[in-house]
Amino acid sequence: MKKDKITIIGLGYVGLPLARLFATKYAVVGYDISKARVKELRAGIDKTLEVEKNILQDVLKEDNSHEEGLYCTSDVNEIKDSNIYVITVPTPVDKNNKPILSPLFKASETVGKALSKNDIVVYESTVYPGATEDECVPVLEKNSGLNFNVDFFVGYSPERINPGDKEHTIDKILKVTSGSTEDIGVKVNDLYKSVISAGTHLAPSIKVAEAAKVIENSQRDINIAFVNELAKIFNLLEINTNDVLEAARTKWNFLPFTPGLVGGHCIGVDPYYLAQKAQQVGYHPEIILAGRRMNDSMASYVASQVVKLMLKNDISVKNSEVLVLGVTFKENCPDVRNTKSIDVVNQLKEYGMKVTLHDPIASPAEVYKEYGVKCESSLTIKTYDAIVLTVAHSYYHSFDIKQFMNHLTVVYDVKGILGKFADQNL
Repeated sequence: MKKDKITIIGLGYVGLPLARLFATKYAVVGYDISKARVKELRAGIDKTLEVEKNILQDVLKEDNSHEEGLYCTSDVNEIKDSNIYVITVPTPVDKNNKPILSPLFKASETVGKALSKNDIVVYESTVYPGATEDECVPVLEKNSGLNFNVDFFVGYSPERINPGDKEHTIDKILKVTSGSTEDIGVKVNDLYKSVISAGTHLAPSIKVAEAAKVIENSQRDINIAFVNELAKIFNLLEINTNDVLEAARTKWNFLPFTPGLVGGHCIGVDPYYLAQKAQQVGYHPEIILAGRRMNDSMASYVASQVVKLMLKNDISVKNSEVLVLGVTFKENCPDVRNTKSIDVVNQLKEYGMKVTLHDPIASPAEVYKEYGVKCESSLTIKTYDAIVLTVAHSYYHSFDIKQFMNHLTVVYDVKGILGKFADQNL
């Protein structure tokens, strides 16, 4: 029996770690539409910092053979001899928070044109329950000329990558799997089980697996919204939120969430997918959307608190010099997509402040391309009227903030890592 050959569609934060892992036991084709991305990966360079150079180089191969290893390409013709396709493209929302499925449709078109009889297509992208079978399968059928669950089959295994986390790597996170038939479910589950050391959970249907994924991040979003609301309340009561949470954590079943800015392409996006599907079937999800409103309000809240601190210290707000530390959507990850730190920057600018933005690992070119904002990767020593820390990069834990402060400088620490230097935490 011929061994499976796998094509991974999309070599970003999700696709590359998965391709690298599968390549330890299978022949894998990593496909990405970006020629620049493919060129970097062939040289063993991963700008997302998810796969270290030596680990990536260990699995890279120069030919598209059926031998185990990873072959990266942007040539769609080189994916056609695979029998398993895994789609890991992003599923964002638009400016009105409506789901954007176009990347998923385009990936499905690409795979559909390559499908052969008995092939399996596995989706990992986050979607609302029903999207795989109702939205993606028709695209596969149209572009392949094949019949679903007769000529080809589908699975869903939601990604659980935690960008920037070097402890909970892909192989150490239990994987939910599913298939369009009972036999395909077992096949998909066995495939992932062969490389995921943490094990797998075979869901009874694709819709169950889709729903499980979308509620994971919706639950986190709601929990963070709760502590963000607590932070606002405790600030009015002049109580330190971190002190309260530290005391509450002494109870064995207290959930250790912390306040902060909620962006990125998972927690800040996935709840909208579930909300839209709920509204389509006539239900208005009050708690889910309330959590989103609270978390989306935090950038404006942070900026207003900085202004209040400055006014209390008799610092003129207009034309003041402000240093914002961190622009990525989370710590130790270079991804700047849907970051709320930019919202803080824009809010401060609306108050007439002159903002210097710094991040040690974000690409200044990416920040400018995405938001039209200049980002510094290094700083000239000078003092600022205010310093706002928005992202808890490891770099900032040992950052010498004193050299950028004078006796009036106010320091607002969103993440609570600056200790005695902070005038206020979120």
